[in-house]
Amino acid sequence: MGARLVLILGGTAEAAGLARALADRPGWRNVTSLAGRTSAPGPVAGELRQGGFGGVTGLTAWLAAERPAAVVDATHPFARQMPWHAAEACAALGIPRLRLLRPSWQRATEDRWVEVADAAEAVRILPNFGKTALLTTGHEAAPTFLQLHPRMRLVLRSIEPIPDLPLGVVHVQARPPFTPEAEAALLARYGVDVLVSKASGGAAGHAKILAARAQGIPVVLLARPPQPDGPAVADPSEALSWLSGLG
Repeated sequence: MGARLVLILGGTAEAAGLARALADRPGWRNVTSLAGRTSAPGPVAGELRQGGFGGVTGLTAWLAAERPAAVVDATHPFARQMPWHAAEACAALGIPRLRLLRPSWQRATEDRWVEVADAAEAVRILPNFGKTALLTTGHEAAPTFLQLHPRMRLVLRSIEPIPDLPLGVVHVQARPPFTPEAEAALLARYGVDVLVSKASGGAAGHAKILAARAQGIPVVLLARPPQPDGPAVADPSEALSWLSGLG
C-alpha cells in the first residue's frame, strides 16, 4: 500500500509545521498548495504546488485526480474564498476535510481594542483615535485605507511592495516575525498613535499588539471572516492526531 496523500492548503506557519511533521512520518505523503500571493514564500517540507486551482471546479478536478486521504485547510484566518471552496469540493467527493485555524489573540486588561467588521468600518472610525496610523493589514487592503490620506498620516507595512502610493504615505516593507522591541521602536519612529491590525492571532504578529499595549496605543482590530462548518483544530499536533484517527 502506498503512502497516504494529504493536501495541505498552506501559506501559514501552522501549514509549514504540519508539513514538517508529516514529512517525518512514514506512510504519509504531503503536498502543500500555496496561492502564490507572496513572492518569496519560505521553505516547505514535502511536495509543493504554487498557484490557484481555478475555483471550486479546478480544486474538485485536482482532488478527483489525486484522491488524497484528507485535505487540511491551513490557510490564513482571513482567507475568504479557499475555506469555502475546500468545503464544497471535499463534500462533493466525500474527502475528509479539517480546518487548521490558529486561535485569536486574547485581550488583556491593559489592551485598548476596538473591534470592527472590516476595513471600511475601520476607515470610518480611525480619525476618532489618532492622527498617525500604522496599518498592518496587508497590501490588498491598502486602497481602502488610502481614503484617509491626507486627513491622517498613514504608515503602511506589508510583505509585498505597494506601488503608486501617494506622496506622504510611508511604506515599510518587512516580513514577520518581529520583536516587541522592534515594534515599539517603529511606533516611536513615526509617532504612531493608533494601530490597525487583522485579528490574525499567532506568535509572529503578536509583537505589535504587545508594543501597543505597553504604550497605551489603541488597536483597531478587523474581525475574522466566517468559516464553513466542519471539524477544526488549533495547532499542527492536533491536526496530526486527527489524521491518525482517519480510517
